[in-house]
Amino acid sequence: MNSSKKVKKSFFKQIQGLNSLIFGKNSEDLALKWLEKNRFKIINRNYSCRFGELDIIAIKEDILHFIEVKASINYESEYRLDNKKMQKIIKTIQVFLQKNDDYANYAYCIDLISINNNKINFIENIYI
Repeated sequence: MNSSKKVKKSFFKQIQGLNSLIFGKNSEDLALKWLEKNRFKIINRNYSCRFGELDIIAIKEDILHFIEVKASINYESEYRLDNKKMQKIIKTIQVFLQKNDDYANYAYCIDLISINNNKINFIENIYI
């Protein structure tokens, strides 16, 4: 492959990555609007530590909600949440609670918002 083709291929990969990033941010924005409309108080967005990232942290009725957002156009996005990702979420929650004493005594749950073709599905307490 000559250098011109390598540059084009690299450029298209960068564009594809940027499109994925924008799609993900827009999906999280849509999820945030839905949560606020349904009386969730948003505490944090995109909290990250060395173990992973929590898309949205919110409170409703004195329960702390750690919300993972998955979105897709072509398939059911909830199937993208696997056991490995759940373990990262759990470790990240532990770090968040250790670093944020204000929330240490809250009951909490892990929720999923799946967005498929702009249709929102909220699944509460996905991990027991």
